[in-house]
Amino acid sequence: MKYWRKPLDLENIKASRGKVVIIEDRCKGCGFCVEYCPRDVLCMSQAFNVKGYHTPAVIDESKCVNCHFCEALCPEFAIYSIEANEMTEDKPGRARGKDKRGKA
Repeated sequence: MKYWRKPLDLENIKASRGKVVIIEDRCKGCGFCVEYCPRDVLCMSQAFNVKGYHTPAVIDESKCVNCHFCEALCPEFAIYSIEANEMTEDKPGRARGKDKRGKA
């Protein structure tokens, strides 16, 4: 579908991207996350976890918009998503454990 109107600040808006993390040992294979994912990021894998259930697997992580819907649906709290740039974002000039002036 092509829209004829666009927001005025379209070039300033960055789409949120996420990374899905699955705690396989906690999953019971209900499939809610796979069924209701709005972007079809997940599918059920053929692998078994410790409990003997099929766990979800990430198909295409680039489609994830970090909506956290999978987290809300999971009855076992076995899945969550994090902001993709939280993991790759590294602030230059700041060392861990030091303040802005470089003192510990």
